Amino acid sequence: DICPPKYDKFMPPIVKDNYGKWKYHEILEPGVLVHVSETGAELFTVRVGAARLISIDLIREACELADKYCGGYLRFTTRNNIEFLVSDKTKLEPLKADIKSRGNWFPIGGTGASVTNIVHTQGWAHCHTPAIDASGVVKSVMDDLFEYFGSHKLPSQVRIALACCLNMCGAVHCSDIAILGVHRKPPFVEHDRVPNVCEIPLVVAACPTAAI
Repeated sequence: DICPPKYDKFMPPIVKDNYGKWKYHEILEPGVLVHVSETGAELFTVRVGAARLISIDLIREACELADKYCGGYLRFTTRNNIEFLVSDKTKLEPLKADIKSRGNWFPIGGTGASVTNIVHTQGWAHCHTPAIDASGVVKSVMDDLFEYFGSHKLPSQVRIALACCLNMCGAVHCSDIAILGVHRKPPFVEHDRVPNVCEIPLVVAACPTAAI
């Protein structure tokens, strides 16, 4: 109990049965792949975008889709996409239709010549060293580039990453485009203006742990 479980414990049966036997894979359309084994078995993957920090409700909804169409199997990629693993070809189109009926809750895409999901570091949610926050910047960038997530309009796949400080725990220099928060000079406090623009009770109330 002091180490990760064996990697094959959570593999779908089709992956276990064809481990080391996969011949090739193809991208059928944006967000949809097929892996073909030398045994003739086919595994279809539907990739959808998700945020790095997601709610329990979203996880439960993803699990419900996996239970209904994928025998209970899905996986999270290193860029925070969710992949539904479909071993029964007859369930591929119904899964896609179900996903699309939910609007952009689970956008399909991120494969091939597209902008795949933006990976980012912790930000203010769980780190004490960031120069900037992560989630807001990433959402703003992805909102602007969203049309390139579910299409193959680009010359090749583009990977974008954000790090909140120079520690770069997300290894953003390994992506095609890096957004990096940098600490500069600390801001100057204009003490004569503070009482006019900031009420003391509001400042105290702004801290959820009453540390101010």
